[in-house]
Amino acid sequence: MTEVSMTVNGKAVKADVPDNTLLVQYIREHLRLTGTHVGCDTSQCGACVVHVDGKAMKSCTMLAAAADGADVTTIEGIADNDLHPMQTAFKENHGLQCGFCTPGMIMTATDMVKRYQADGRELTEDAIRHELEGNICRCTGYHNIVKAIADGASKMTSA
Repeated sequence: MTEVSMTVNGKAVKADVPDNTLLVQYIREHLRLTGTHVGCDTSQCGACVVHVDGKAMKSCTMLAAAADGADVTTIEGIADNDLHPMQTAFKENHGLQCGFCTPGMIMTATDMVKRYQADGRELTEDAIRHELEGNICRCTGYHNIVKAIADGASKMTSA
C-alpha cells in the first residue's frame, strides 16, 4: 500500500491505495468523480484526460502514487459555478453526441488553448486536429468538436 495525498479540484485528499492503482482508478473509485472515463485501458482514446499540475495527462497511464503532492483537475473541477467556456462551446456547437469522450476532449482542449495562447501561436483547424490525435470519438466525426474547440478558444480569450 502507498499513501497518496494530492489536491483534486481544489480539495486536499489523502488515501492508502495499492501500489498499482492508476490515477484514473483513484479518481473514479476512491473519490467517486466519475466524469473521467476509462475507454480503452491502453492510453489510446483520451477519455481519461485530466490536468496534473496544469498539464493534460492520460490518467490511465499514471499511477496514483506518481501524482502524490500534485494538483489534479478533473472535468468536475474546471468550472466554478457555471460551465467553463469550453463546455459552453461544446454545448453550443454540438461537439458531442453520446458524451463518453467529451470530458477528455474538453480537458485536452482547455490545455491546448492555454498552451497556444501562452506561446502566441494561432490555433488553426489543422492544429486542433493534430492536437486531438490522442483523443478518439466514435460518434461525431470530429467536425463539430473542432468547431467547438475553435469557439471555446475565442471564449477563453475573451473570458
